[in-house]
Amino acid sequence: MMPLKLLGTRLASTSAATSTTRAGKLLDSIIRVDHAGELGADRIYAGQIAVLGQTSAGPTIQHMWEQEKVHRAKFEELIRKHRVRPTALVPLWNIAGYVLGAGTALLGEKAAMACTVAVETVIVEHYNDQLRTLMESDEEVDKELLETIKKFRDEEQEHHDTGLDHGAEQAPLYQTLTNVIKFGCKAAIGISKVI
Repeated sequence: MMPLKLLGTRLASTSAATSTTRAGKLLDSIIRVDHAGELGADRIYAGQIAVLGQTSAGPTIQHMWEQEKVHRAKFEELIRKHRVRPTALVPLWNIAGYVLGAGTALLGEKAAMACTVAVETVIVEHYNDQLRTLMESDEEVDKELLETIKKFRDEEQEHHDTGLDHGAEQAPLYQTLTNVIKFGCKAAIGISKVI
């Protein structure tokens, strides 16, 4: 009979990354895409702070960025814990996020807030879709992941609402800007699930 300590080690070494089960593949995909998304969000706020950090919007952006740093760190922890392969596009999302954040900030505070609204609209919908999938699954649900997604979804909704409260809809070409950003976010989600 295998000692409990050794059995625990052996079970812990089995991961979603090496699993061929439907539940393992789902866990892999969720953690991979959410890690990529939180990395992108972290870089967006870094770009916005670089441009608007000394303005009246600076403290608001800094607050949202601090929450995104926690989100990113948690998904980096889950990547390691479950031994999930991060998306191969991490370098691209790192640069693209920063450029998007800095670029919209260069258009002004309201454009930066419009970026926040667009990104967070997509992310809240994405997290809600994941929550539905997990709760409807016949497989046992990872409770830590479920609670993490719920908490982060609520904070992303707060960021969305903050953007609206800070004049996002008054940004020049608001509808066009947000539609382009939403399209880009949805494409990034789709790609990061598998690559």
